[in-house]
Amino acid sequence: MILKKLTIKALLMILCSFSITTYGQKADELTLEKAEKLLELALQRANELKVKVNIAIVDKGADLKAFKRMDGAYLGSIDVAIKKAKTARYFDVSTRDLGKLTQPGGIIYNIEHSNGGLITFPGGIPLKDKNGDIIGAIGISGATIDEDEDIAYFAAKFLLQ
Repeated sequence: MILKKLTIKALLMILCSFSITTYGQKADELTLEKAEKLLELALQRANELKVKVNIAIVDKGADLKAFKRMDGAYLGSIDVAIKKAKTARYFDVSTRDLGKLTQPGGIIYNIEHSNGGLITFPGGIPLKDKNGDIIGAIGISGATIDEDEDIAYFAAKFLLQ
């Protein structure tokens, strides 16, 4: 037990001895301002479709950057929206396209059980900047899968302007 405490303490001391430099966000990264605009556009489209959804946006590290739950959206869809966004970013492909490969007999059947649980049905898409570089992903959940995906693509178009 003492050895374990010493090992952890030594590791922390080593990690703290490194010089930590912080870097500002690059202009082409998914800023909070861009993420909030994506939320706004997704809400607009959901209202046009008269559906209640959860909207999750992750950055290029697949970390949650922004989230909104519309009044009346399913509680169970919170986790689904986040996992759709993470899944799209982990594999840099829409969850619809990934889902085609995960069916019985598919080349990556059962992959949805990896990474703490993935979602392999429509509603999650990678977010690309004007140069085509992936800077994050968006996941929508709460409506039909086609409506979820429609909302995601509607919002994502903003980044290409």
